[in-house]
This record gives sequence, C-alpha cells and structure tokens, in this order.
Amino acid sequence: MGTGHYFWALFYFASLCSASLANNAKINFREKEKKVLDQILGAGKYDARIRPSGINGTDGPAVVRVNIFVRSISKIDDVTMEYSVQLTFREQWTDERLKFDDIQGRLKYLTLTEANRVWMPDLFFSNEKEGHFHNIIMPNVYIRIFPNGSVLYSIRISLTLACPMNLKLYPLDRQICSLRMASYGWTTNDLVFLWKEGDPVQVVKNLHLPRFTLEKFLTDYCNSKTNTGEYSCLKVDLLFKREFSYYLIQIYIPCCMLVIVSWVSFWLDQGAVPARVSLGVTTLLTMATQTSGINASLPPVSYTKAIDVWTGVCLTFVFGALLEFALVNYASRSGLNKPNRAADMHKENLKKKRRDLEQASLDAASDLLDTDSNATFAMKPLVRHPGDPMAMEKLRQCEVHMQPPKRPNCCKTWLSKFPTRSKRIDVISRITFPLVFALFNLVYWSTYLFREEEDE
Repeated sequence: MGTGHYFWALFYFASLCSASLANNAKINFREKEKKVLDQILGAGKYDARIRPSGINGTDGPAVVRVNIFVRSISKIDDVTMEYSVQLTFREQWTDERLKFDDIQGRLKYLTLTEANRVWMPDLFFSNEKEGHFHNIIMPNVYIRIFPNGSVLYSIRISLTLACPMNLKLYPLDRQICSLRMASYGWTTNDLVFLWKEGDPVQVVKNLHLPRFTLEKFLTDYCNSKTNTGEYSCLKVDLLFKREFSYYLIQIYIPCCMLVIVSWVSFWLDQGAVPARVSLGVTTLLTMATQTSGINASLPPVSYTKAIDVWTGVCLTFVFGALLEFALVNYASRSGLNKPNRAADMHKENLKKKRRDLEQASLDAASDLLDTDSNATFAMKPLVRHPGDPMAMEKLRQCEVHMQPPKRPNCCKTWLSKFPTRSKRIDVISRITFPLVFALFNLVYWSTYLFREEEDE
C-alpha cells in the first residue's frame, strides 16, 4: 500500500505541475499590455500637458532626437519654386513617467495609435506650404513606449516645401532645397532637437526624378532667435543637379539648327527674293516662338539666365541673316552693284603711267650707247656730272623702273573673282557668320561650365 500511495502522490504532483505550465503558456500578454497602459496612462497618473524632465531626470530641457526617411520626391517646380516630398518622420525621447515592468523581457514595447495620450514635441516645418497625413487604410502613425520610458513616434506625411532658387546658370545649375523643422512654442530652455546619431537621414535607393539628380544631402542646425526666445531648429539641405541632356535635346540643338538654316539664304541666288525672304522670316518667327516657350516655363526673374544669353544670341544671328539679305537686295538695286567707272579710269591712268615709265627707262638705257657714221661704237662716260639735270632725271626713272612690284593681296584677289558687290556680301557672310557663331559657342560653354565647377 505504501508503494501505491507513493505512486499516486507523484502522479498527482506531476498533474499539478503540468496544469500550472499550461496555464502560464496560455497567458494573454495583450491583456497584460492593457493593464500596463491603464497603469501608466490612467486618469490622474499621467498628464500629457507636462513636458518630460531633462536627461537623467534633471530639470534641463527635454532632448528629442529626430531622423527621417525620404520615400519619394515627386516634383521640383521652377516657376513656383517649391518641391514635394513624401517622408517617414520619426522622433524619439525619454519620458521617465512611462516606465513599466517588461515581465522578464516578454513585453518589448507598448504600441499606441493615439498621439494625444502622451506628451508630444511641438515640432513644425518652417518652410512648408502645404501638407497632409496618410490615412489609407488606417492612419499611418504609431507610438511605441519602451520599458525604460523611451518613446518613439513615427508618421508618414507628404509636404510641399518652399525652395528659393538661383537660376543664373539655368539650365546648367544646381539647386539646394531645404527641409526645416523647428519648435513652435518651447524654447531651448525646455526643448532641444538633435539629429539621431549614426544615420539621421535615409533616402530610398530607387529615387528617380525626371529632370534632376539628388547628388547629396547635408544635415545641420538652424536655431532661430526671436523676441520670445531662442528656438531649436534642424534642417536638411538636399543638393539637386539639373539633368542637362533634356535641355540639350529640346532647346540647344533646335536653336543651333534654326541658326544654321538661316544661313542657307547666303547660298541662294540674290534674285530669289521670295525664297530668301520666306526663309529668313520663318526662321525668325520660329526662333521667337522657341524663346517665348522657354520663358513661359520659368519665373520672371530680374537677372539674366544662361538660357537667355543663348536664345538672345541665336535670335540675333537669325535676325542678322535677314538683314544681310536686305543689304544684298539694296546693293543689287543701287549704284553699289554697277561698275565703278571712276575706279576703272583710275586703273587705266595707272597702267598708262606704268607704260610711260617703262618706255622712258628703255630710252635712258639706249642713250648710253651711241653709234657714229662709220658704224663704230663709242661708250659714253658713265660718270654723272653734278650739274647735269637730264642725267639725274634719267637715273631717277631707272630707279623707279627697278623697284620690285608689290605683293598682291590674296583677299582682294579672291574677292575680285566675284563681279558684283552683292555677291561679295553673300560670300563674306558665308564665312563670317559661322566663324562668329563658333566663337560664341566656345566662349559660352567655357564660361558657364567653368562657373558651374566653381559653384560646385
């Protein structure tokens, strides 16, 4: 009997232990969370209007650490000078009033979806134009309370922020757009914002912008002082580089083509008035329309942009080609295109004088040899008498005749191949316009590309 009673006693004890373990395994920790929340946030136990104490329970300012995750940047508008961004915004601080027992590490944190249950920093975005929260399907916000009293607040928001731009180098420019966060009512004596250590700003890897590239971002502090005190402020500077390939295809290459097309009139016959006029007017109107379309997509700033210099010079070249035809047409209809009789008479007189000088030199040389009646030759003395004016004149004529001829001017020789001055204007324009435009391109690109590197 003693052995049987001992066996049943052991069996009963084992049953109690297994039941106890089963009861522990079936504990609902969600119920435990409710009890903990009621315990720390119950009526009369926690006041959300009172800020938490400083570090280590001191009376210093509450420290809030901030980090953000940039999910997308939808647009950067040059006209309104603003950009839209969607981000996950996180704040973390310590509130010792919210400490609780984690039940031997089984309660890692408590989760809230109502931000008004605990004290919240009064942060606002100082350069915000408009913004909204995301409530699909549920409000995209949560608050986590950790056993040591640390509070993590996370929310997804979309913002449209102001971004003042300097467009002097447009479209070869870089723009810095800021995201500023500051305290609205608490001064630095009560609340201080700090960037989270390590990696305060994260950006989604596949971030894609249609006309910009996010080169880098910098975090900094921007505390502001007003009549009511000094307020803590954080900022993120986003450096955007404008993609130039779009503007090269849409603006620069078409403008170059219009300028080159305007030069075709230099190769048309000067009598083809309808063709040359229609070509010049068409290219001028197209260039003007292109310029107005470019300016319509930009704000009316008071300074000159790089694109203004380009379009202005291209418009000037097209207009100059049209004026060139007007000059050619005037030269062909006026006396400028008729043979210059005075110049021809002057050339004939020069030729006649040259022939007279050649004949005089030949006479002077023949006088040195004299023949007598017996056909015997006698040499006259070559010594020049000082008082012999005839000898002086003959010698001077010989010296004039012996001077080397002047070297012909290649440009004048080449232009003399074209009979009329209107034709010469066209020929000179064929060379001058492309050379000047090439020189302008060299100066333009070297200037603005070097300025871009200096700004960088």
